[in-house]
Amino acid sequence: MRAVIPRRGAAALALLVLAGAAAAQSPPLLELTAGIHRIEAEVAASEAARRQGLMQRRALPEQRGMLFVFERAARHCMWMKNTHLPLSVAFLDAQGRILNIEEMQPRTEDNHCAAQPARYALEMNAGWFARRGIRRGERIGGIERAPRAF
Repeated sequence: MRAVIPRRGAAALALLVLAGAAAAQSPPLLELTAGIHRIEAEVAASEAARRQGLMQRRALPEQRGMLFVFERAARHCMWMKNTHLPLSVAFLDAQGRILNIEEMQPRTEDNHCAAQPARYALEMNAGWFARRGIRRGERIGGIERAPRAF
């Protein structure tokens, strides 16, 4: 038996499906802090989300970034192929302590790696950490609320 959906109902259903698809593609947000500074971090906890990262983005609000959650601590590396924005990346240990910060240029394939085994990487607009005086050894707050990698 085939269900018949009135025209108005079909339009509403289509909007719901499209809204659901858009929501499914938007990474979840996690509020973090760096000293007194608030960060809205999009969370990349899945392998697919980590692979996509911030590629193809043309703009990133100043307080927005992306937190990469890795399955295990290792000397993870990042690159900028297909990324149009200059970014800074802070590699973090399991407690959110900054191990090192690297500056990354758009559309390059240079590797930018953690100085020590890192559990997370936090990408922000280029120079974000430096403009706020945030350096190696400081802690990013809220990291304990990050989901597990999958």
